[in-house]
Amino acid sequence: MFRQHGLRSIAARRYATASSGPQARAAVPNYDLFRQRLDKARATVLENKPLTLAQKILYAHLHDVSSMSSAPVPGETYLKLSPDRVAMQDASAQMAILQFMLSGMKQTAVPTSIHCDHLVEAYEGADKDVARSWQTSREIYEFLQAASQKYGIAFWKPGSGIIHQLVLENYAAPGTLMLGTDSHTPNAGGLGMLAIGVGGADAVDAMASIPWELKAPRVLGVRLSGSLHPWGSPKDVILALAGKLTVRGGTGYIVEYFGEGVASLSCTGMATICNMGAEVGATTSVFPYTPSMARYLRATQRAAIAAAADAQQATYLSADEQVAQSPEKYYDEIVDIDLSSLEPGYNGPFTPDLYTPRSQMADTVGREQWSDKVSAALIGSCTNSSYQDLSRAASLARQASERGLKVAAGTEFLVSPGSEQIRATMERDGIQQAFESIGAQVLANACGPCIGQWNRDENPVVKNRETNSIVSSFNRNFRARNDGNPNTMNFLTSPEMVLGAALSGRLSFNPLVDTLTDSAGKEFRLQPPTGDELPKDGYAQGRDEYRPLLDHQPAMEIPIAPTSARLQTLEAFVPWSGQEFSDTRVLVTVQGKCTTDHISAAGKWLKYKGHLENLSRNTLIGAANAAMDGQVNLVRNAVEGLEPAQGTIPDVALAYKKASVPWLVIADYNYGEGSAREHAAMQPRFLGCNMVVARSFARIHETNLKKQGVLPLVFARPDEDYFIFAKDPHELVVRTQGVSDINEHNPVVSLLVERVRGGNVVESYSVECRHTMSADQIGWFKAGSALNLIASQQGAR
Repeated sequence: MFRQHGLRSIAARRYATASSGPQARAAVPNYDLFRQRLDKARATVLENKPLTLAQKILYAHLHDVSSMSSAPVPGETYLKLSPDRVAMQDASAQMAILQFMLSGMKQTAVPTSIHCDHLVEAYEGADKDVARSWQTSREIYEFLQAASQKYGIAFWKPGSGIIHQLVLENYAAPGTLMLGTDSHTPNAGGLGMLAIGVGGADAVDAMASIPWELKAPRVLGVRLSGSLHPWGSPKDVILALAGKLTVRGGTGYIVEYFGEGVASLSCTGMATICNMGAEVGATTSVFPYTPSMARYLRATQRAAIAAAADAQQATYLSADEQVAQSPEKYYDEIVDIDLSSLEPGYNGPFTPDLYTPRSQMADTVGREQWSDKVSAALIGSCTNSSYQDLSRAASLARQASERGLKVAAGTEFLVSPGSEQIRATMERDGIQQAFESIGAQVLANACGPCIGQWNRDENPVVKNRETNSIVSSFNRNFRARNDGNPNTMNFLTSPEMVLGAALSGRLSFNPLVDTLTDSAGKEFRLQPPTGDELPKDGYAQGRDEYRPLLDHQPAMEIPIAPTSARLQTLEAFVPWSGQEFSDTRVLVTVQGKCTTDHISAAGKWLKYKGHLENLSRNTLIGAANAAMDGQVNLVRNAVEGLEPAQGTIPDVALAYKKASVPWLVIADYNYGEGSAREHAAMQPRFLGCNMVVARSFARIHETNLKKQGVLPLVFARPDEDYFIFAKDPHELVVRTQGVSDINEHNPVVSLLVERVRGGNVVESYSVECRHTMSADQIGWFKAGSALNLIASQQGAR
């Protein structure tokens, strides 16, 4: 595999860009300030050690290097950082704004943007779907717009585009640091930005002028050599890497690409690779500054940023020369990928790390008995909706159209442009016509099917829960994610391969060697795709109505109706008592993969993202119960006489909440992988969860639990002690030892577990666990949540 937190005033902040109100595009970064900070860190705690690019950007954003007494230790030291920017999508922004409203701040401390892309459901296509989203989600849009106006946030309305494409087009800048409330925020790494996915509470830190805390990551170097062959795509790089690393292989790492192969990739291609780096659990991914980034900046009206970055390429926007010469000495791990020998790949089903090379796909389909018939082929999403992606796929569509061929019978072909700019350029340059000529439906500039916003309910494969295959250029393919059908198998691949699947209607079809039959009955083979990195005539700007609202009105009232089913003002969580946890029951022992989709489902539940009480009704409904043969969303009640005696996970959790019975979750490896949604931490907390004990955690989710006052623990012996809780967990009563004097220097917390039957203790266990909390994070825990701590400190001022 491998080749082997004190609140400060805005005036006291030292951000590279101070928020002077909403921005349509990023300002030129203050590279002089970054260099000053980095030079200071080098001369002191870093002892002039050669640095990777990721380390340079991180250390250039240290909040106060003078407070550090020694060099950061990867995997141990917590860094306090000063982000330059925050970006939020509409589903996660609701809870982030509700929390920010309680911070006492009058304006965001850093430039911030909100992008309405998650609440548009794909159904009739494009403008009709956007119009319907205004009917179904007007209350949410008006809330977010009013909050944006009040706090000086750029507001991008529904139909303007997907958050990550809009950030790449307008806000990403090489060498800067951004937090985004979406796990695919690292997309901006394709433009040399260190962009990190976080929960809303982390975003509030940056928005409220609080140093953001991150455990110092290791750096995984991916050395690229050669160049892609004609059928190759940047998507194939990350598909292959995910197959090597698995969904947790990148946890605790920043993935940094280097090597002579980097120069052959387009800026948007590098963004694709960074975007899907989230699927290996990486903190983020980043590329060094290249000429293709400069070309993209100039093409998107940011020539001044390109000029400034050009001057920084050798000194700040690439790894130090010593690192380039001897990478094995400075990267923690190295993976080698030869682009010249990389073939197209398919990842799936049900997990983004199950990699199959295209040449082996036909045999694998037969061996695994996957459904060969493709019921839907989907191009787009934040991962693959660039001009280059669409122009290359369109070249294949034109070949088919010229021969009178349309998409296969029984196969839907859907295209999601990444932004209004992309859509308008696609329309002007004939790309949309090429797709529509073979039977495509062009959807809104929004996430749509990628996140489960796909009205496919009348399709028999969904209606009857039939086993079926879809092929997409998306980034994530968890069970039931896209259309709600747990038997829909989503295979992730490049847009070019999706087009081949659409025309053939077969998962096993290999466009490199297989033939299609034209309208005259003649067989032909598709020629390799061609396309432009950037549009020859520049980008069309699209409709003015989809430009951002930049209207700062500090006196604006934010509407929240007390009877609303979709928005609810937050109440502070109860602070920790200062005592050990006792009489805690095990709600569920989760078996196997449990993503944030399993913990807090999206799809139809997206409409409740601003209403914690209503959203809590979907808590853990996708989790499999190890104690009940893997049955999903079913648990036994541990309290005798409490109803229901057996029921859904949220029903039993609510019964515990009403009876003031504390409870915990036992979880498997990489618990909480997937999206950055903090609701997956807030919902259990709201229902009375005090601990989650896992074999291991995904980074973002573990942090989100800490932010909400839930104690995350990992088993010291994960391959042994997990199974204590897999047998009749409803009989177990848990108390802790080590919580009452919890501190950052001693990670040990023990669980004292008793198995009780008929009122008698029949077995007892002592289970050693570890916490990973810093001093600041322990402060959040003691206060009941990070927001509680912020509010108390703001009140004290």
